[in-house]
Amino acid sequence: MILAKKRIVILGAGYGGLRTLKKLQKMKPNADLILIDKNNYHCETTSLHEVAAGTSNSDEICYSLNLVIDQKQTTFIQGTVLHVDKEARQVFLKDHDPVSYDYLLIGLGFEPEYFGIKGMNRYGLSIADIPSVTKIKDHIENQFEKWSNDHRPEHLVIAVGGAGFTSFEFLGELTHRIPKLIEQFQVDRSLVRILCIEPTPHALPMFNRKLAEYGAHKLSENGVEFIIGRVSGIDAERIYYKSGDQIKTLQAGTFVWTGGVSGSSVVSASGFAQRRGRVIVNDDLSVPDHPEILIIGDCSAVINPEDGRPYPTTAQIAMQQADCAAYNLNARIEEASTKPFVFKFMGTVCSLGRNDAVGEIMGRNLKGRPASIMKKVIENRSLAKIGGVETMIKKGRFSLNK
Repeated sequence: MILAKKRIVILGAGYGGLRTLKKLQKMKPNADLILIDKNNYHCETTSLHEVAAGTSNSDEICYSLNLVIDQKQTTFIQGTVLHVDKEARQVFLKDHDPVSYDYLLIGLGFEPEYFGIKGMNRYGLSIADIPSVTKIKDHIENQFEKWSNDHRPEHLVIAVGGAGFTSFEFLGELTHRIPKLIEQFQVDRSLVRILCIEPTPHALPMFNRKLAEYGAHKLSENGVEFIIGRVSGIDAERIYYKSGDQIKTLQAGTFVWTGGVSGSSVVSASGFAQRRGRVIVNDDLSVPDHPEILIIGDCSAVINPEDGRPYPTTAQIAMQQADCAAYNLNARIEEASTKPFVFKFMGTVCSLGRNDAVGEIMGRNLKGRPASIMKKVIENRSLAKIGGVETMIKKGRFSLNK
């Protein structure tokens, strides 16, 4: 007896979604696979800060989905997801007919979280996707060009809100980009200011204090000024921040917000029980009361049993979730038992620009060039695990000078 094929729909071609698809294609389940994403390419989002700073081009951190999709097994739909109707088991898209599913994997990624800060939507810039980082790069260059015409000092002030992982990686790349802009626009280096605004003096909270202090010191050496304060608003002229009991202001031609992210707004639009776009999933990554729906990556919250808090959403956990999700989706098709997801922390590395980084790998603390080399190894491994060896060879990081 031949069973009718089921339909597995995957939302999002990020680290989690695309890795899940690749694993399922190898498993060859008795199911039609459908991948939906607004873009026809995969972006290595962990490298977006390089494009924002202007040290890499967007094509260096992206590759075509055709390199992963097996057209004999998978149908790709390029479209923007609006919401999921859980009861009707349908995905609604912009400018496309609804797509029905038997099983659904949500891996839609993150969006900037502004925490209600006044003016952020209109005047702030965020590192989120290729269009957003291209906008940052162009904006910074336009500010230098404006300075060459009117010599207003605020054009040469670049402020970053937040002193976490993304902030440090962006600032590290920016310190390497600024000298080229100075040369291009004939600017006095003393006029350029790079500011980092953070509510507490404890930068890089995910690392131990010695590594975090090393990172902050290196950025300071390269011209980054740290300001203790909480950003409270932004308008066309100024950034407002609270320092102690005082509200202070500063003028900056560029303000980049790196102070937080949330899961995709599709999650809340679909009526899931969520907080900041993240759903607390079951042990097998399924949604409570909806075993046919699995959520991974930035839209999922997996609780760390050691402290009762959700694990940070990283590419590392998304890819580990993807392997488990693929197994469980295939198990559903075969009417077999699913398995629980267990996160194995492999370490993390934060780049500080060219040839410098801080990291914790397999219980070891690394800094400087050794950490930078390890960062490249991690990035190349990610390319190989999702895009394949050929993609890694084309897009990988093999130069010690970048």
